[in-house]
Amino acid sequence: QVQLEESGGGLVQAGDSLRLSCAVSGRTSSRPTMAWFRQAPGKGREFVAALFRGGTNTYYADSVKGRFTISRDNARSTVYLQMNSLRPEDTAVYYCAADSRLILSSIATATQYDYWGQGTQVTVSS
Repeated sequence: QVQLEESGGGLVQAGDSLRLSCAVSGRTSSRPTMAWFRQAPGKGREFVAALFRGGTNTYYADSVKGRFTISRDNARSTVYLQMNSLRPEDTAVYYCAADSRLILSSIATATQYDYWGQGTQVTVSS
């Protein structure tokens, strides 16, 4: 089993920055795909960013490209989401997800991920 725990959410103003963290514990494949998704009230879970299979290739939703950066610290077993130039439309609960078997074409599909954290709220005021 893999456990994921997000932290770092909060209330910020438009244009501010936040860094989310996802602490990974438990039995993990050496090369899981790690991703961030978000869910705004009344909407479905939306792909934000991913690191594919423990490598350095990163993938982003068009809505966050150039503003958000996903990274990992293997020594700390932690994945980060640096969010800059935040906008009110970025307001959502942000979830960390992991999976060891999904293929690249499924990287943005929430149902393909086996492991999820509890989520952390990000609220951006205008």
